[in-house]
Amino acid sequence: MHAANPIALDVVDIECLRGDALIFEHLSFSVSAGRVVQILGANGSGKTSLLRMLSGLATPTAGDILWHGEPIRESARFHEQLIYQGISVGFSVSLTVRENLEYALAIAARGAQASTARALARVGLTRYHGTLFGRLSSGQRQRVALARLLLVPAQIWLLDEPLTALDRAGKELLEEMLLGHVESSGIALVATHQPLGIPPGYLQTLDMDRRTAC
Repeated sequence: MHAANPIALDVVDIECLRGDALIFEHLSFSVSAGRVVQILGANGSGKTSLLRMLSGLATPTAGDILWHGEPIRESARFHEQLIYQGISVGFSVSLTVRENLEYALAIAARGAQASTARALARVGLTRYHGTLFGRLSSGQRQRVALARLLLVPAQIWLLDEPLTALDRAGKELLEEMLLGHVESSGIALVATHQPLGIPPGYLQTLDMDRRTAC
């Protein structure tokens, strides 16, 4: 069993409104370093809204989100350690795979952990480095997103439906990457319709339909 670490991320009684619709309220949970949180729930249950709040792209209408006890809106340290990958993986269709990854590194302004060539080899896309991103299949695009995770240093991964369009080998690769990340004291919050194959000692589940965390 993986030993518990002090709480790093604390979500306290947050609420989400979309227009006049209440998406969720009174949502609380805590995450320690070295944990993957799989966020489960039906479409419309608020998984993406939650990740956007955690990333700072949206603000809860009530409650607070704390990073080591400090509100994330006031914590430059939190945002410096974060990478958020939405359902739209955020690459340009008119740039090559390599150019997209190099641009991701440039805007992150962080030292690369590996070369783009090694990252693409790890995700099985070595021969696609010069291919326009727009010509890739959906599954290949998701693999490029995995390569970005390998390249851009970040303690906190926020991933929205990263399993979409991945085949079995791609799913296993993502699970392997997640496990390596949390074994190095990282944190990952993953919105998914498919349960993750992560050892129980590293895994938490947040059920957005029932508003329960375990």
